[in-house]
Formats: sequence, structure tokens, C-alpha cells
Amino acid sequence: MKNLIAVVGMSGSGKSIATDYLEQKGFTKIYFGGVVLDELKKANMEITPDNEKYMREKLRKDYGMAAMAVVLLPKIKESYSKNDTVLDGLYSWDEYLVLKKEFGDDLKMIAVVNDKKIRYDRVSRREIRPFNNEEIVKRDTSEIENLAKGGSIAYADYFIFNNGTIEEYTNRLETILQDIRGEVQ
Repeated sequence: MKNLIAVVGMSGSGKSIATDYLEQKGFTKIYFGGVVLDELKKANMEITPDNEKYMREKLRKDYGMAAMAVVLLPKIKESYSKNDTVLDGLYSWDEYLVLKKEFGDDLKMIAVVNDKKIRYDRVSRREIRPFNNEEIVKRDTSEIENLAKGGSIAYADYFIFNNGTIEEYTNRLETILQDIRGEVQ
């Protein structure tokens, strides 16, 4: 049986660690944020936090709150029909509902959470798209207020508390994966 896993969490929580790990395990990764980046490129707009926010909100205005899932649904269905698939960065509750309607109990969600201070420090030091404190606070607020991101995190099937080491993180992820596959005794 194939697996379909959505990894959710706030910016800088460590979602990419899980999705990269699962990709190394043979999962096909589909990046929800890629929709925003692709649309920015099509519009010849620079990739900046403000432009990303603008485009996320524009897509939701155009397609509804489930925009990313709606746009990616054909790609997700095709991938899942052939292979284990991991969704990197499901944003809104509405996106979750679209996917849940399509895939039912086959869809499992893993939320990656950590202390805000740790997350803000990590996101300021990351190589790809680092944010300063003002930018990350602005993004957090926007994602909670405008994108309904909290519901999908709160309703996850599994949680990884990412305050510790990478070894602790991957051990927890491996335990979750074994449970999803029915391998936990």
C-alpha cells in the first residue's frame, strides 16, 4: 500500500527536514510553496517575503482558500497512484479538506512544531530564504490570520517536537513512518 503524508508547520519549523528525509526514503515530494514561487516567476516578480505573501493571498482570492491543493491536486493524484508521496507545506484547513475528501484516511498529517524562540533563531540563520525577526512575525501573523494555517497543524495525526537534535527528530519521524506503515508493534 502506498502512503500519502502531508507535513505541516509554521515557517522555519523544520518541515523540509521531514520531507527531504522521506524523499531519501523513496517518497515523491510535492512542494506546496512551489506554486507561489512558480506564479511569482510567471509574473516576473522578485522572490521576497512581501511578494510571496501577496501571491499566496492572490492565489487564494482567485481559487479560494484551498488554492494550493486545488492547483496541485492532479499532480498529487498522479504521484500517489504510482508512489509514496509527501506533501511539503500544506497551508490551510481548506486545503486539508480538499485532500481529505479526495484521499480519505489514506492522507496522514505530520505537524512539525517547536518553541517560537528556537524557530525564529533557526529561520534567521537558514541559507534559503532567511527572515529577520520582523519578517517572520509578519509571516506568522499573515499565515494564521489570512491563510487559516493553525487548523491543519492542530488536527495533525502526528507531531514532531523539533527543539532537539537532528537525531531525535529523525528517530521520531521514523517511529511515525513505521506507525503509518503498520510496522509498530
